[in-house]
Amino acid sequence: MDWSTPPHRRPAVSPSVFVDPCVPTLAKVPPTGPAWIHEIKHDGYRMLVWREGERVRLFTRRGFDWTDRYPWIVHSAAKLRVNRFLIDGEAVVCGDDGVSDFGMLHSRDHDASVFLYAFDLLAMDGVDIRGERLDDRRTKLRYLLDDRDGVRFSDHHSGDGSVMFRKACEMGLEGIVSKRRDAPYRSGRSKTWLKVKNPASPAMRRLEDAEW
Repeated sequence: MDWSTPPHRRPAVSPSVFVDPCVPTLAKVPPTGPAWIHEIKHDGYRMLVWREGERVRLFTRRGFDWTDRYPWIVHSAAKLRVNRFLIDGEAVVCGDDGVSDFGMLHSRDHDASVFLYAFDLLAMDGVDIRGERLDDRRTKLRYLLDDRDGVRFSDHHSGDGSVMFRKACEMGLEGIVSKRRDAPYRSGRSKTWLKVKNPASPAMRRLEDAEW
């Protein structure tokens, strides 16, 4: 990736590290067919993890630098086998049931336990791979990660999206995100990423109650 190219509309953020993330479009039902994969939508903070040599930085969706907030993610990213990359994912903390808990995350009382569910790879070895198909980017991402540590691969389901969505609702999760296997990574709102939300999830109740 050409780290020297300034991202548009983000003049307050260092142009050498930040990329506007891809944002899924809200859908009523999951898409079907072999062209799509489906991932759990974890209830956390969107996070871009950048590493250049020994330096690791964490950026929120809107470009805030949260490197000092989540040491486990930083430490884990610094140990990965490739020392130049840009990862897209969701920073979460999980309760005793293993489900992401936004209340715990928001409280700031568990910052040391926050880890990243990584779901996309934008650059590797300094090379911009956003133009590659999602399948290929995720294959490279899986190779890069050690899922026992603080940066973990966010797995996916290749079958019927409605089945995964139903299971997500049964577990009280936020929902799912469905993605086109052949799609390149594009900043901004995208129709190749579709999110379907569980109406009974804590995330939806927060919106209804205007919390956070």
